[in-house]
Amino acid sequence: MPGTIRILDGGMSRELLRLGAELRQPEWSALALMEAPDIVRRVHAEFIEAGAEVITTNSYALVPFHIGEQRFREQGPALIDLAGRLARQAADSNSGRKVLVAGSLPPIFGSYEPERFDPSRVQGYLEVLVAGLAPHADVWLGETLSLIAEGEAVRQAVAATGKPFWVSFTLADEVGAEDGEPQLRSGESVADAAAWAAGSGAEALLFNCSRPEVMGKAVRVAGKILRERQSDLEIGVYANAFEEQDGDGAANETLHGTREDLTAMAYSRFACDWAEAGATLIGGCCGIGARHIHSLATALRR
Repeated sequence: MPGTIRILDGGMSRELLRLGAELRQPEWSALALMEAPDIVRRVHAEFIEAGAEVITTNSYALVPFHIGEQRFREQGPALIDLAGRLARQAADSNSGRKVLVAGSLPPIFGSYEPERFDPSRVQGYLEVLVAGLAPHADVWLGETLSLIAEGEAVRQAVAATGKPFWVSFTLADEVGAEDGEPQLRSGESVADAAAWAAGSGAEALLFNCSRPEVMGKAVRVAGKILRERQSDLEIGVYANAFEEQDGDGAANETLHGTREDLTAMAYSRFACDWAEAGATLIGGCCGIGARHIHSLATALRR
């Protein structure tokens, strides 16, 4: 739907905390599926009420990196199915408008850690996620991917399902906002990622879980490449609200702080800039809650 903006949901983890669920590492948001699944469903419902037209399954942390290898093998399939069912129930409970469920396929070997990617093992894990989410998802979302090879792995994993897929890359926060070309966290360029996406069969190319300040330039660079390739891929953005990190510690060792300056109104201004740059799928990632989604939905629809 070129030119038509669709509103995505926001980040799951901080909303779980706000509604009373416990959140700790390394399980992170997967813990709520084990201990408080009703709160997961409530988060989905609140995002829908705020204006989200696409909600994402709470399956991001259902990988060995977060829950451990043994628990993934023994409990993973049931937890993945539960994550899909909770999102599907929330989407189908909304009688006013159609809400899509995006099946989250995360970076299997860790967020922001492209050097850990193992092409020889990735499909064995992705196939468990795909099998569990397939009955519930309308579209696949490979998200927070740090390198193009992770996107290719998602493409291969979902090819036989017949469902559309979106691919979302996370950007290097320190480049691309002003000077320099935007890059993935692997160091690969956004231009190269867009060129790959144009030939991948994906229906959308998104950028997520990076600072809002780096997203606009990535959208513009990707849009230029897609136009040159005569590709009709949609472009999307859902940024995070993380405070600047010092680079110490693995992604599942601590809970990142969130920015106080990134109010709902401030985030909405970024969203409007992304829309002007050509993004048609807009929402939020970690630290972006229902109030942010309501504000940006109001601003964009205005």
